[in-house]
Amino acid sequence: MSPAGKDNQGFTLLELLVVLLLLGLSSLIVLPAIDKGLRDREVRQSALEIAAVARELRSKALRENNLQRLVFDPHENSYRAWNGKKIVLPSEIEIAGVEGGEPIGEGLTQFLFYPNGSLLAERVKISGREGSPVYFLRFDPLTGRVVVLRGERP
Repeated sequence: MSPAGKDNQGFTLLELLVVLLLLGLSSLIVLPAIDKGLRDREVRQSALEIAAVARELRSKALRENNLQRLVFDPHENSYRAWNGKKIVLPSEIEIAGVEGGEPIGEGLTQFLFYPNGSLLAERVKISGREGSPVYFLRFDPLTGRVVVLRGERP
């Protein structure tokens, strides 16, 4: 038995400093990977949200038997759906390109969803900050199918 207050079972200052150093080094390795994963997820989520809006517009065109529009404004980094409400993408994410559709002036492009299920659209490119993946929304003009594909930066 050892007398009270004479317990030598504790940690030394050096041992505590070594543990803190190891924790600091591991956070330097892990935190950038977590940040990159969060940025990638934001870009993917934005692409999936636009695809969901496009699918809803196609369904609405079929259901209500009238033309629906999806308008992209790459300069303002936004798009408008059936209700006319402008949806602005987060500042870290951009509409990097719109192919196909119908230009309607001032840099705007509209994708048209027809009551027969077809559409006037081709492709939209969504990207994030440097190092983030690029996502392409591909529209099939005959079937109206919307597919989200992950691409790589050139």
